[in-house]
Amino acid sequence: MAKKQALPGPKNHCFGCGKQNKQSMRLKFTYDESTRQVASRFRLSRRYSGPPGYCHGGIIATILDEAMAKLNKPNRVTAVTAQMTVDYLKPVPLNKPLRTEAHETRTNGRRRFRTAVILNEEGVVLARGRGVFVTIDPHKMLGRSV
Repeated sequence: MAKKQALPGPKNHCFGCGKQNKQSMRLKFTYDESTRQVASRFRLSRRYSGPPGYCHGGIIATILDEAMAKLNKPNRVTAVTAQMTVDYLKPVPLNKPLRTEAHETRTNGRRRFRTAVILNEEGVVLARGRGVFVTIDPHKMLGRSV
């Protein structure tokens, strides 16, 4: 009898977390069931520069979006970003320990309301994102790539 082999999972080319993307930020997230929150610890290299010594605003938005999107898996949904706002509260430094956290604040039909923050190692909120994610049927929207 032939031994069954597991099929490889879909390749992940995501800019924020994709292992198969050489340019990926390689963010890794954990989920805390008690707080229903995702979190990631990271440092940003000079590659992500905006103003001297600080992160580019587009990268800040990417991190916040990625954190909010990571709430899909524990909620067992596929939801895409429909709307997002970012409050840039303080400059986000390069080469310093940082973390991002996200949680879902409420749902309304297919809409999922989420918030995320980037904090420094003292716990000061440097940036805040608010997003509306819309639950989709991945087979209809994404077809063969699912």
